[in-house]
Amino acid sequence: MVTSSFLVPRVESLASSGIQSIPKEYIRSQEELTSIRDVFEEEKSVEGPQVPTIDLKEMESEDKAVREKCREELVKASKEWGVMHLVNHGISDDLIDRVKKAGQAFFDLPIEEKEKHANDQASGNVQGYGSKLANNASGQLEWEDYFFHLIFPEDKRDLSIWPKTPSDYTKVTSEYARLLRILASKILSALSLGLGLEEGRLEKEVGGMEELLLQMKINYYPRCPQPELALGVEAHTDISALTFILHNMVPGLQLFYEGKWVTAKCVPNSIIMHIGDTVEILSNGKYKSILHRGVVNKEKVRISWAVFCEPPKEKIILKPLEETVTEAEPPLFPPRTFAQHLAHKLFRKTQDSLAPPKSD
Repeated sequence: MVTSSFLVPRVESLASSGIQSIPKEYIRSQEELTSIRDVFEEEKSVEGPQVPTIDLKEMESEDKAVREKCREELVKASKEWGVMHLVNHGISDDLIDRVKKAGQAFFDLPIEEKEKHANDQASGNVQGYGSKLANNASGQLEWEDYFFHLIFPEDKRDLSIWPKTPSDYTKVTSEYARLLRILASKILSALSLGLGLEEGRLEKEVGGMEELLLQMKINYYPRCPQPELALGVEAHTDISALTFILHNMVPGLQLFYEGKWVTAKCVPNSIIMHIGDTVEILSNGKYKSILHRGVVNKEKVRISWAVFCEPPKEKIILKPLEETVTEAEPPLFPPRTFAQHLAHKLFRKTQDSLAPPKSD
């Protein structure tokens, strides 16, 4: 059991208390508010750019031309967008449904039951049930609660913090993690070939089967009485190599593409995949780690299951691979460990929040 004396209220508690106005800590900056609109209307829009969909079944074709075409489409989406819907990805609809039901069942528990799994962010223990603490000088908070835990490799898991309710939570989550790890290898192989590298190169650079960590964060976004003023997750890029996302078919993910926020469609039986900072660095910016955020609504609870595929924090130096660097394309990123890259992002975020407002 994990204990915590949390410093902010659970967002679920706020949402269920009947408040009509959200606390000021959850109100976003004026700059952000100008771009927050009704997410259901945004998702219905057929105008403008749309997140690409990649059918991975074609990657298994016996026809070499079909396989190469699929890989080229994946590489193109990774370079232009850095995010895509994956369909026919090899993970059964039944397993995905059971993963979702298990996560939903945990968040359906009374808050006092979920608190038995609470983390203690102040002491650096981030695994478990929590709510986002303010991570900038302005003290702004995000409209979400979450459950965070390492799910692969099996020997690095701490099952003592995993939910015991529902009873099949560990079984279905473990099987999902195993299959996602296989899918990550497949994607990394295609991305390696897209850079003109050997098939296993990117996987080796992020730690291989033994060292690459899969961390799952189940994000719970309660109904919000003033969704036009809040964000479930503020704009950011992922530090991972790859991120795989499931959701409960309620829209909320937005991508910053060509200067505008684009709402991702809810594509049945798909997994959303992001390119993370790690692959962007290794590719010297050829693959994009796209800026994204999560918006909320007042009608429906949204839940998403994000799995971050991360290299070991200290063992690997992240820098552009020498094959991606030329005189015309010098390295865009300095050498750093994964831990140093994370610290640099947090430092930059703090510095940005302390900066004086920009004048018009």
